[in-house]
This record gives sequence, structure tokens and C-alpha cells, in this order.
Amino acid sequence: MGLLTYTSNTSLDGYVADASGSFEFSFPDEEVLAFINDLERPVGTYLFGRRLYEVMAVWDDPAMLDDPSPGTRDFAAQWRETDKVVYSTTLTEVSAPRTRLERTFDPQAVRDLVASADTEVGLGGPTLAAAALAAGVVDEVRLLVRPVLLGGGLASFPLGVRTDLELVDERRFTSGVVHVHYRVRR
Repeated sequence: MGLLTYTSNTSLDGYVADASGSFEFSFPDEEVLAFINDLERPVGTYLFGRRLYEVMAVWDDPAMLDDPSPGTRDFAAQWRETDKVVYSTTLTEVSAPRTRLERTFDPQAVRDLVASADTEVGLGGPTLAAAALAAGVVDEVRLLVRPVLLGGGLASFPLGVRTDLELVDERRFTSGVVHVHYRVRR
């Protein structure tokens, strides 16, 4: 049986993007990127909302495999080997290989996908994560908390949805980033 994990870069005050939509504050250095690569290596399928999928599509650029950064090359290779499901009512097609388009988020279909998976299923994007958390299908939450207060923007978590968590692990990085890993209490 697989595991559904929500991994997100977030500001200390809980935003994945600032009020103008920028997420530049979350670009990882090599130390953090190497950790993210190891953290995400067990993921065999990603579930994305439209906006995050469009951001992540850059990893399909063949030049990413030639990047001078070992972490970038590693992540690009992982991206190409991972299946992706994009939830969108506005996209007409997806361009990335190993990617399929779903019109609606169906919690039971996600439960079935996770139950039949022999790898982790990764969840990306706060809007999709909000639906998954509200439906109770998320197993773990992994945050890379950045040492910045944005004061507003796109929130990492939905309002009005309570989810009790149990701390599994934490790690502190030279840059001040802190990784916290929680298991959802059922």
C-alpha cells in the first residue's frame, strides 16, 4: 500500500507564494535541493493542480539535464521518471510525458490509487492539498519552512479544515530552512 504525502515549501507565516504570486523566496540552495531530491525519490506518482503543474513543466526542458547543478540534474531526472496526474477544469491537454489530465478531484479515486501503489504518491499545490486534506486522504505532511514572513499570499493550508498531526522528524539547514515531517493522526 502506498502513502499520500503533501510536501510544500512555505514561509514561516504559512504561504507558498507572496501577495504578487512570487515564490522566489523558496528557491533551494544545493544543500536543501539535495535533501528534497532524497525526500521525493520514493514518489512514483505526483498529483498536481494546474498552476503547480505549469510551474513544474520547466523540468521537461532537456537543458535541465545539462544544468551545472548536480541537484538540478538529479531532480530533472526524477521528474522524467515519475507519473503525473494534473487536476484542471481549464487545461485542454497536458504536454509532459507520463502525464494524464483529470477534470475533477475524486477522493475515492485517489484512495484507490494510493492503496494500489507500491510507491509514495506525492501531492503538490495548496489548492489541491486543501481538497485532499478536507477529504481526509493525506497521510503525511512535509514542510520546508523558509525563514521569511510574507504577510500574505497563497496559503499552504486550507482555512476551516482541522487536521491533527504527529511529528515524525525535523531537520535544520545552514540557510535557516527547517524541514518538519508530520504523520496525519486518524
